[in-house]
Amino acid sequence: MRWWPFRRRQVAPTVSADDLLLTEDLLRRTAEDVFDVRERQVRGAAVIFRGSLRVEPRQALDVLLARFRPLGYTPFLRPEGGEIVLQAWPMAETAARPRVGVNIALFLLTCVTTLVAGSGAFLTFDPFREPARLLSGASFAGTLLAILGVHEFGHYFTARHYRAVVSLPYFIPAPPPFLFGTLGAIIRMRSPAKDRNSLFDIAAAGPLAGLVIAIPAILLGLEWSIVGPVPAGGHIVFGDSLLMRLLVYLKFGRLGEGMDVFIHPVALAGWVGLFVTALNLFPVGQLDGGRIAYALFGRRHRMVGVATFLALLALGVVTGAANWVVWAGLLFFLVGFHHSPPLDDVTPLTPGRWIVGVVCLILLVLLIPPVPIQIS
Repeated sequence: MRWWPFRRRQVAPTVSADDLLLTEDLLRRTAEDVFDVRERQVRGAAVIFRGSLRVEPRQALDVLLARFRPLGYTPFLRPEGGEIVLQAWPMAETAARPRVGVNIALFLLTCVTTLVAGSGAFLTFDPFREPARLLSGASFAGTLLAILGVHEFGHYFTARHYRAVVSLPYFIPAPPPFLFGTLGAIIRMRSPAKDRNSLFDIAAAGPLAGLVIAIPAILLGLEWSIVGPVPAGGHIVFGDSLLMRLLVYLKFGRLGEGMDVFIHPVALAGWVGLFVTALNLFPVGQLDGGRIAYALFGRRHRMVGVATFLALLALGVVTGAANWVVWAGLLFFLVGFHHSPPLDDVTPLTPGRWIVGVVCLILLVLLIPPVPIQIS
């Protein structure tokens, strides 16, 4: 799973009422050639103007960013009641020092934990007595890390293309008893997106890039997988999504009664990649899907997130899979339904991105296994 936290920017020191009025007048005169002010208001430390734009929103934002930044303010544009609202917040970019050593250390730890998970250590053998057998998990670990890495760097390079302030990926190691050895990875967005189009591109780049690796990994792993009778003893069953069922059917056809596919570790890593992608595509809060939902639906994204939360609870009840109830609880308590707006919330999403957004929602349905993991 990948949360994508937004680090709030530093707020300027509190100023007196007289200074704030002077600042409000300065901001208004600074913006008046691109924004026709009909009403102005000071709310706390923020200065709010209502009116209309004299130029295109993108051009106005570029001008306002350049002029407001030296004053310690950041402009936000949004539509409201047939007018345009220009909010000036006393915010300045934080200059965070990159800590590449932390990224490397977490990545190396995740290499170890996924290697342990892929080899079945602590379940089938003692890795301290037979350390060489850990290498049997290399195919699983390498494939899974490739999927997660490509996903996160899809976000990273797209964000850098739009000149957003973003960190390198932080991989999250997860030692036993976690099945897969990792809880995914995150990047930290330290600045808001410029507009809905850039917000959409940054959010959608990760899942789509990860699938470019995950789907071929499953196809390759299925070539090395075998079909056999379901064992009589207890075993772990990984549920099939619609896409996974299709890929298995294309390779093996219809399975006989009491038969199942024993997938190769490379295919299992691909399954994990599909599952993690599905979790991130839920249109809630700061998840990738939540950002896509904001780009598509604007301020109505909160209703979409709440509906998704209720649908997850219903899915858990209908299927009897506690996994979805737990995930719904994590979304509610840790992720929430809030999403920070882009600087330009006026410029609409382009038609091509709308189509890709609908494709992402369809992918969510195709990638969700009704019962992800169960012990039979």
